Amino acid sequence: MAQAHRRQGANLELPTQHRIPITWLLANAGDSIRYRTLDELCPPGSVDPSRLALTHSAVTISKAALAVVKKQKESGVWGGNLLGLAPAPAQGIRDAGTIPQYRRLLQLAWPRGTRPFKLADRLLFRLLSRDDDPALLFEFQKLVKLEPAAEPWARDVMREAASAALAEAGYAEDPRLRGAGHKIANSVSQFLRSPLAEKPFIKHGKQVALHVDAHPPSWYSVAMLAMMPNLRRERAGFTERLGHYLAQPAPKKSFVVVVGKKTVKPQHLLLGDPIEADAKGCPKDIPIALHYIELLARLGALQWAPVATKVLGWLLRDCDESGIWRPKNLRSTPRATNKISYHYFPLQADAKTVEGREADVTFRLAVIAKLLGWELEYR
Repeated sequence: MAQAHRRQGANLELPTQHRIPITWLLANAGDSIRYRTLDELCPPGSVDPSRLALTHSAVTISKAALAVVKKQKESGVWGGNLLGLAPAPAQGIRDAGTIPQYRRLLQLAWPRGTRPFKLADRLLFRLLSRDDDPALLFEFQKLVKLEPAAEPWARDVMREAASAALAEAGYAEDPRLRGAGHKIANSVSQFLRSPLAEKPFIKHGKQVALHVDAHPPSWYSVAMLAMMPNLRRERAGFTERLGHYLAQPAPKKSFVVVVGKKTVKPQHLLLGDPIEADAKGCPKDIPIALHYIELLARLGALQWAPVATKVLGWLLRDCDESGIWRPKNLRSTPRATNKISYHYFPLQADAKTVEGREADVTFRLAVIAKLLGWELEYR
């Protein structure tokens, strides 16, 4: 089927049809993927509401979701920090932070409107409001104490991250988020229109540094835009320029951001396609590849991205006739080397079977196929 109809994109061919193995996913995936399969992948109107509600309730007692919920404090904060992706003792980060955990709960399909989200939403909207409470600097407090000039940069990063989380939570039309979204888009648009888009680096002593006037896109700003379709339509020209920029290969050189007299190694910036793959399209990091491909699909930009397109084609070639991702000798769930995908992958906790290890990628490929507007068949 995948070979029957193909579309040209980024000088590479992709299928225009995909089979979604609904029955297989419901039989072999964990609670979150089962619910999201019924809610997001099944044809509209084909799922009995009582079945959908029952499947959703199972998420609230699932091991993966409860592991996140139990770590939240009454303040709405996770891990005592905002952006931490994993424990980092040198930075005083004990565990994944508030925004990664919040976004993970969203990916796990924890019910919106419940206490964990209500607690965190108040905090995230405070970040959007430019509240200058020193406590809201979280893990950046030490940096700002040593270098006060770092405060605007730190608050901008946190504001972008909060905007991404709130957009993913369904607040795309909230005036507070729309206002923040336009400001973020303005900064990125100015960067894309400037010579800095092609030459963003300068020498800083013995280090390579991002130019102080450069405001490139980030994982957070791109995720925000991906979940704000009306904002994208209002700024169609900017969205297209961004898509072309994100399709080019990211520079491989390591660089720092200069904040006052200090330098910081950024983990959130996107200066192009971050996917690393061999000539056949095999990615070094499957979770980050899927995450980025899904973002490009939501932005309508995958067609311009040769590496992402090749990787998607490589992943699809390992799908069987039913649409199940079945690579040879899969001994464990694909592991991430870039922790930025922490919230996104895997949704299937502690997979004990081969089928369980196949479930996350199978589900993500189905989501991507639907986002790309391919013709879908259901199994």
